[in-house]
Amino acid sequence: MFPYLSDLTSYLFGFSFSFPLPMFGFMVAMAFIAANYCFVLEMKRKEKDGLLAAATIKVIKGEKASVNELVGNGIFGFVLGFKLLEIILNYSEVIKDLPGFILSLEGNIIGGIVGAALLTYLKYREAEKQRLPEPKEVEENVRPYQHVGTMTFIAAIGGIFGAKIFDSVENIDRLMADPFGVIFSASGLSIYGGLIIGGGAVAYYAYKKKLNLIHVFDSVAPGLMLAYGVGRIGCQLAGDGDWGMPNYAEMPEIISFLPDWMWSFDYFGNINGVDLGAPGRPIQSGGLMYEGNAWPTPFYETVMAFIIFGILWSIRKKINTPGIIFSAYLIFNGIERFFIEKIRINPDYYIFGLKATQAEIIAVSLFLSGVLGIWYFKRLVQKKSI
Repeated sequence: MFPYLSDLTSYLFGFSFSFPLPMFGFMVAMAFIAANYCFVLEMKRKEKDGLLAAATIKVIKGEKASVNELVGNGIFGFVLGFKLLEIILNYSEVIKDLPGFILSLEGNIIGGIVGAALLTYLKYREAEKQRLPEPKEVEENVRPYQHVGTMTFIAAIGGIFGAKIFDSVENIDRLMADPFGVIFSASGLSIYGGLIIGGGAVAYYAYKKKLNLIHVFDSVAPGLMLAYGVGRIGCQLAGDGDWGMPNYAEMPEIISFLPDWMWSFDYFGNINGVDLGAPGRPIQSGGLMYEGNAWPTPFYETVMAFIIFGILWSIRKKINTPGIIFSAYLIFNGIERFFIEKIRINPDYYIFGLKATQAEIIAVSLFLSGVLGIWYFKRLVQKKSI
């Protein structure tokens, strides 16, 4: 396993570095970059096709730095200095659990004060250099794709927040036993929590900027699927606990040419330090007995996500009805996650007498929303409402 990026570079190239960049965190960053790239391309294409238009906004040039700007920079500088100086002064201890340290309340107060003062001063000096004797109002054109960077940032912050909330709800017993530890832990993230909260925050931003929401949703859909697949690569490489149920079945002859780990895997050396046992040495984990064999569900989800991305990307220019691409994304997403849940480990809920996991409930909801969306958007086109 490759819990940290340095483990992978050592395995592939024979060299390593001491900074413990978590593999999952690195791949999540790559996922956002991939999604951002696809999102920009689609927003530019839709503007070129006349489906999205630039907006003219009025801005004030030459003003002095506002209190809010200075305070915002000061807060950011404090957090940055608070963490960074502690890493420098106590590196050997911090690297043992860098993600946990970043999410903790530990740090160096002197570094925080220096960081706050420095970034506040830099913001003040930047504003002073551009300050005019008389501030003036000017008009600027903002093209749709120029909002993508901000929307990606909002999705990242909202996604992490939502992922923690949904994971906490799904593991309520663990939350009640150690609320502080669960909330500030670097592990434990629900992908659907991130999608719903992060997506909702992006939708609100787009609405406030008067962007056409249907076309924004269509533009982001393929990139979301690509990002999901890239993120699952991080789960597979690091072994963050997203593996499936025990798999003792023999690999079918038709796929016997594939590596054994694609059929069952022990995730030895995973970042969580979980021992899944070995043949003849059963281990209980997650209420199930393993002997080193688990379904490599993150790998399967990566493959399915890339296939779905390929489908959405290939048909995006052929579908003229707004909303259909995003609706198709919801359908594919729901189908993929519903069936992978059959071999994954998640707590069960009882809804109307039926047993289902949180992810299965959301997956069915996404599927039905997608089907309803296709019907609704086609109906709007027939009525010439869009």
